[in-house]
Amino acid sequence: MKRFTTSILVLSFTFFTFTSFTSPQKAAKEPIEERIEALLAKMTLEEKAGQLNFVVGELFNTGPTQNSPKAQQFNESIRKGQITGVFNIHGAEYIGKLQRLAVKESRLGIPLLIGADIIHGFKTIFPIPLGESASWDLAAIENGARVAALESTAGGINLTFAPMVDITRDSRWGRVAEGAGEDPYLGSLIAAARVKGFQGKDLADPRTMAACVKHFVAYGAAEAGRDYNTTDVSEYLLRDVYLPPFKAALDAGSATLMSSFNELNGVPATANMFTMQQILRKEWGFKGAVISDWQNITEMVQHGYSKDHGQAAQQALLAGTDVDMMGEAYLRFIPEMVKSGKLDQKVLDESVRRVLWLKFKLGLFDKPYQYSDTKREKKEIRSKENLAAAFDMARKSIVLLKNQGNLLPLTANVKRIAVIGPLGNNKADMNGTWSFFGEEQHAVSFLEGIRKYAKGAEVTYAQGCDLYSNTTAMFAEAVAAAQKADVVIMAIGESAVMNGEGASRADVGLPGNQLDLVKEIHKTGKPIVALVSSGRALELSWLDQNIPAILATWSLGSEAGNAVASVLYGEYNPAGKLPLSFPRAVGQLPLYYNYKNTGRMYEGNHSEPGSERVYRSRYRDVPNTPLYPFGYGLSYTTFSYGKPTLNKSSLAGNETLTVTVEVTNTGKVVGEEVVQLYIRDLVGSTARPVKQLKKFQKLSFAPGEKKTVTFTLNATDLSFWRQDMTFGAEPGDFKVMVGGNSRDTQELPFTLTSI
Repeated sequence: MKRFTTSILVLSFTFFTFTSFTSPQKAAKEPIEERIEALLAKMTLEEKAGQLNFVVGELFNTGPTQNSPKAQQFNESIRKGQITGVFNIHGAEYIGKLQRLAVKESRLGIPLLIGADIIHGFKTIFPIPLGESASWDLAAIENGARVAALESTAGGINLTFAPMVDITRDSRWGRVAEGAGEDPYLGSLIAAARVKGFQGKDLADPRTMAACVKHFVAYGAAEAGRDYNTTDVSEYLLRDVYLPPFKAALDAGSATLMSSFNELNGVPATANMFTMQQILRKEWGFKGAVISDWQNITEMVQHGYSKDHGQAAQQALLAGTDVDMMGEAYLRFIPEMVKSGKLDQKVLDESVRRVLWLKFKLGLFDKPYQYSDTKREKKEIRSKENLAAAFDMARKSIVLLKNQGNLLPLTANVKRIAVIGPLGNNKADMNGTWSFFGEEQHAVSFLEGIRKYAKGAEVTYAQGCDLYSNTTAMFAEAVAAAQKADVVIMAIGESAVMNGEGASRADVGLPGNQLDLVKEIHKTGKPIVALVSSGRALELSWLDQNIPAILATWSLGSEAGNAVASVLYGEYNPAGKLPLSFPRAVGQLPLYYNYKNTGRMYEGNHSEPGSERVYRSRYRDVPNTPLYPFGYGLSYTTFSYGKPTLNKSSLAGNETLTVTVEVTNTGKVVGEEVVQLYIRDLVGSTARPVKQLKKFQKLSFAPGEKKTVTFTLNATDLSFWRQDMTFGAEPGDFKVMVGGNSRDTQELPFTLTSI
């Protein structure tokens, strides 16, 4: 991979606008550019370094244990201009006090950034991002970010460390819960939707907040699925798979970007000149501020890349990491480096400009207290409208994985229901990872939701087992409850802390002895519906073979119980589709649909993996294929696909190809289907994947309704990073594939004759 040298760079500053930003405040006497330059001229080196120093508040820690400064010391640091912002605090009144310290009592009156990890809601909690992604509903996803922005800005926050757009092919990695799964196309669309939701049309609007797309880059490719671990990927893979969602987020106007913990091909991402300068700044032209993740500047010493914190600060700032989160390396070392000539002051000034520009665009210089409206805080948090949006999103996120014998939806004939499992009467874990602003008492448990919807039915509950131990002491009570029921609802899966940051798992099966509990209940012979909550793709092979109905319920947030019950009783017909592949065994990981063929691909009898000895790319003990493929999800109705057609068999580079398919709801209830289109480039200058998602449409069908679905492809849709590292299409033969998931498709050939 290409590298930049680590010599001191002299960076020229050009004034800029973001695509989603509006013109400067009309009330300002001078343009923003002039105000920034005037302010820079007054700043000492220490004050400049202070504008690059982001610290955590006293409410929540989201990194290694760190003693927050005493209130007096903290306030004094603000007065001295040693802090650019505070994160993971909230409260309109409290934040107003901090802003007054900065604006009224510091020498230059520079307002504070107030940041937070608003990942899937503030007080009204939406499904985890992986769950939202299963909806394949971009408008609903954007609205979820919009509600999160409305509530968190009412609570005083003006910058969110979201969206996370890391592509992940290994569900051992805990942070897969925070992203959109394994596909760069779907991930790119979702990244853009979330940025638009957070930022709206004008960052100066106090009901919008700056987005910080993270983590740049290839963090989701951590070796062995272990958080913070090394990544080593080719430039082709980097550009084809891991970079596209970041580009989409920045094209949508993301104000800031966060660097990642991992090293990439030997160089920590925070100081990686190739990704930060060549790609981000030069090729993409990104002018916004780059924020480090928690202490990942000083952690470069542990990587063995920096000899000490001073060198780490120099390397990171030269690479274009503008803000030091929780390391204080810039504050301690940068002023002296400039004074001694080890660092060109122009490099420091460039980073300070970016931070000041963000504060101006947020309207903080002209209206520093606009995020400190206590009346708005009381009115707009957990409103009926916000909870309704969370309920809608939660229902759309649920994926029906199996429904043997049409056990679901439940009918009025079901008079006795047993809810069994450690997540059945559990409010605390409904909100999921990264939801520390949401109070657990507000979440609706599965048991509460089912009792609300199960009118006239008796609903009993037995915990059965514990999430964190292997005790079988509660098995007998659970079995007894099942024996008295017409239907058993098993509420199983992961707790909120079993996924997310620092929560990688080597075994992605059901934690603890939950599977043993399910097997005991299965022995009763009662019909079982499994509600599987998780922040990753779990290994569910035994359930798939033995349990008639299975729903992927992720972590659904504030309205979890109501949403699940609405689906169980057929008020809402599930339409979710998997954003990542579910494995048959952990040994298949990493697992993804858009793999590349080998010279010896196995295409034999996958149902009997050990039936023949052939020298092919295969496992001896399980099929190569996933248990549930990317894009998969069932419905309470059924859909049939006609044979797709093309308007022509070949196209030139400036032409378009139209793909048409008829889809029919062949069932008796209204349902939604995500019609998916994939392509395959049969021969390329670099080997191409067996299929790639390129288009999809989510449509609603009345019973018996037939719709003609049309997609349009052009040369851009067929483009990739070619062997000479240029981006574009190559003439040759292709296949187009259409279906309801990545596995069950119909295909047609076509040719690209020229570009």
